[in-house]
Amino acid sequence: MTDHVSHLDPVAPPMIEIKQLKKSFGSLEVLKDISLAVPRGGVVSLIGPSGSGKSTLLRCVNLLETPSGGSIRVDRQALEFAPGSRLPADKRLAAFRANTGMVFQNFNLFPHMTVLGNVLAGPVVVKGRKKAEVLEFGRGLLAKVGLSDKENAYPASLSGGQKQRVAIARALAMEPQVMLFDEATSALDPELVGEVLGVIRALADEGMTMVLVTHEMAFAREVADRVVFMRGGVVVEDGPARQVIDDPKESATRAFLAHFHGQASD
Repeated sequence: MTDHVSHLDPVAPPMIEIKQLKKSFGSLEVLKDISLAVPRGGVVSLIGPSGSGKSTLLRCVNLLETPSGGSIRVDRQALEFAPGSRLPADKRLAAFRANTGMVFQNFNLFPHMTVLGNVLAGPVVVKGRKKAEVLEFGRGLLAKVGLSDKENAYPASLSGGQKQRVAIARALAMEPQVMLFDEATSALDPELVGEVLGVIRALADEGMTMVLVTHEMAFAREVADRVVFMRGGVVVEDGPARQVIDDPKESATRAFLAHFHGQASD
């Protein structure tokens, strides 16, 4: 496996800047003072046990959850939150979300639309573009994820890996500056994981700013610039991907990764 080519811009301000982010569900504090910066062109993998807050953090960045405190900036759009904060008005919220494409575990495709229809839904419905003017753009995205031959197929006829690649193309159709992946391969059969990771890897090599929640440690080691280990709603360790995965400094990180290293040597 060849190494990911980093597109980091060390001089530019971070593409994503999260400061003292908090999120509670009732009395349960899921995120406790999370601060994280992702450089333009950076790839950050979030790892950690279930319930550590990784997915909630991603959902806060995309405003699918309203943070209880702190601030989030994506490129030039910044939002601050306090207890009881409400999300911004629809237009500003839509603009913020359009800038952060998100891919979930469970594809969430529209079953009544063709593959191409799914990809074009965002530009046409959300951005108000004419279908004719985005048709070739949509076909180009399907080519990018290796599904040009499936444009007229319906989701029910696709494998899990194909559905996830359509979901990636659909997120890219909004032309986001940031891509967020929440366990994008965890619902897939093992033999289909590689085709989705291949698409994510190609995006990294093109310089897309990305944050990935993943259990694919070998992939995180090769493709991410940084790995952030979370547990109990806090960042326990944050460093270069290979250093964190091969030689973690924190005992909690070592204990978590021992499980994966053990699997790798079975």
